[in-house]
Amino acid sequence: MKPEPEVLVVDDDPRLREVVRYTLARAGFRVREAGDGLAALAEVRASRPDLVLLDVLMPGLDGISACRELRAEHDVPVVFLSSRGEEIDRVLGLDLGGDDYIAKPFSPTELVSRIRAVLRRAARPAPRETLVEREVRIDLRAHRAFAREAELDLTATEFRMLAALLADAGAIVTRAAMVRAAYGGPHHVSERTLDSHVRGVRNKLRVHALDHIVTVTAVGWRWDPGA
Repeated sequence: MKPEPEVLVVDDDPRLREVVRYTLARAGFRVREAGDGLAALAEVRASRPDLVLLDVLMPGLDGISACRELRAEHDVPVVFLSSRGEEIDRVLGLDLGGDDYIAKPFSPTELVSRIRAVLRRAARPAPRETLVEREVRIDLRAHRAFAREAELDLTATEFRMLAALLADAGAIVTRAAMVRAAYGGPHHVSERTLDSHVRGVRNKLRVHALDHIVTVTAVGWRWDPGA
């Protein structure tokens, strides 16, 4: 029988860790804890959890820095926690490879639902191994993207967005569909955040003189192979 998913809860507030541990345990998760970023890195290396719930503001090694180091070694899903809720934190966190962002205070139901959604996305098999459109190629299994055979340095969110555009080249990917592709389901994301991620993909393609992403005003985007 497959064991229940294990979540590493990283926060410098022991009271919050206790609440989260109780909430997740009731929902059937196995739970580990760490009180700071350095302890989190050691725990991930030792126990390889299925997901890391990572506070942004911590003394010593904060969550953003811990995620940066974590991403250099592992592809474990990361969900950020922060009481600040500022847009700059959200964009920075997701650009570093975070899979979701939950602002404090949060309800137990929301926490469990969001963690389950991230785990479903991480476990979902890719229907196709490669996507190719003109000079752009995506290897879904290896999670690598190439433009004119040069590898693109995409964040996890940018990678999923580019894959959504290539998977249905020529058709419009609406803003709602792009949110589902990037976050695995309905998700509260501001238009500014969504535009910021698409702009990141565009800029990285333009480095290679490729400009195939066309904005459909107030609707979404489409991949135009002839652009």
